[in-house]
Amino acid sequence: MARIADLEYTLAVMGWDQETYMPEKGADFRAQQTSTLSGIAHGMSIDKELGDILKKLHKKKGLDKKQQRNIDESYKDYKQSKKYTTEFVELLSKTTSECFQAWQKAKTTNNFKLYVPHLTKMVDLKRKEADLLGYKKHPYDALLDQHEPGATVAFLDVLFKDVREQLVVFVKKIAAAKQNSDAFAHKHYDKDKQWKFGIDLLKQMNFDFEAGRQDISMHPFTTSFSSQDVRVTTKIIENNLKSMIWSCIHEGGHALYEQGLPKEQYGLPCGEAISLGIHESQSRMWENNVGRGLPYWKANYKRLQAYFPEHLKNVSLDQFYKGINLVKPSPVRIEADEVTYHFHILVRYEIEKALMDGSLKVADLAEYWNAQYKKYLGITIKSDAEGVLQDVHWSHGSIGYFPTYSLGSFYAAQFYHQANKDVKGLQQHIEKSNMLPLLKWLREKIHKHGKFYTAEELCIHVTGEKLNFKYFMNYATDKYSAIYNLKK
Repeated sequence: MARIADLEYTLAVMGWDQETYMPEKGADFRAQQTSTLSGIAHGMSIDKELGDILKKLHKKKGLDKKQQRNIDESYKDYKQSKKYTTEFVELLSKTTSECFQAWQKAKTTNNFKLYVPHLTKMVDLKRKEADLLGYKKHPYDALLDQHEPGATVAFLDVLFKDVREQLVVFVKKIAAAKQNSDAFAHKHYDKDKQWKFGIDLLKQMNFDFEAGRQDISMHPFTTSFSSQDVRVTTKIIENNLKSMIWSCIHEGGHALYEQGLPKEQYGLPCGEAISLGIHESQSRMWENNVGRGLPYWKANYKRLQAYFPEHLKNVSLDQFYKGINLVKPSPVRIEADEVTYHFHILVRYEIEKALMDGSLKVADLAEYWNAQYKKYLGITIKSDAEGVLQDVHWSHGSIGYFPTYSLGSFYAAQFYHQANKDVKGLQQHIEKSNMLPLLKWLREKIHKHGKFYTAEELCIHVTGEKLNFKYFMNYATDKYSAIYNLKK
């Protein structure tokens, strides 16, 4: 299993390089290289000898709970991998590299048409993959399960019904209130100074720079080659201070989870993250519950002012806090506030379902996207780059990923509620720049377990109940009612 992990993490190194430093002309051979290695890794993962060992161990008695969990999950993965041919894996890998290059070019030139043939090929392959994996009710279920095991359209439809019925009403109340301003965030902020401040924030979170690094990419992301080598990237916009700050904190949250996984379980399920929903709970908790909170900025605002004294000298902490928590529809998901953010995910969820059941064609995607943004956010999309081309995920073949962002926010609110009960004086620690008590709690409650629990089991283990949307709704209502002077 460790040898298979070696190959998969080597592929991750190549993917990280492709998105950060690889020269443009290297694209064709990189697609070939990743395709070859993907085929080799897949061949090892479906090796008959491995299957025989896992089948034998699966029936063995006397294993401890962690051993049994490793065997059960590995055997499940083995049987799933057997459903793929090596040819399909290589084709999917090659298509992913080509699709990513096409997305980059289309976004840079603001031309969705350049991307259409490549994305069409990717969507066709993902529909074939759903058929290979099998599903009971909706083809999208097969892809959702890859990112959030156990998640289905039936489950998510109920969750997003809560988003429609509760968040939409709340956002309308906010829109009718007196509005705050974030004009201070859109002055010219020097790129190098922003970078240094972002590094300061990562250090404060206790990101281990001896086991990781940060770089710049077109779209912020985190990737891991082991718990001892975790890479994050950020995005810096010189006329939008908020972009870099919350990219760093968000990706830092992902990275802390990866660095907290038990290294002695390398290559085994108990050394891996449970699901993307739980992974997103870590990034969204740090980004929103912590990073957009008043205690966090009581700790950090003077430091930020020291970097940019001319920009912020006349902006009080209260004005800054209200400005960074502005609830205002935005065309770009990663720039969205934490409330309207879920409308962005809702749009992508509806699109992905339609792409998978064939009711929406890729060629019609931009038009459909723009109509959905008008419907849910009241926004007119001005270009392909700020609209349908804004996210990298589909070029990676990551269909079924987006719903985990909302799941992550909902898990985050529930976990953070529990952390405040368990960690004495947590908010006071944060006010004093001491993030260690929260990190220790996360390490003990979530990180160290790897895949020992399912997402649902972990939520019950940590909080005493299954995922419950009320925690997010209560958190959002309390916070934004105070910011906008609303009656609860």
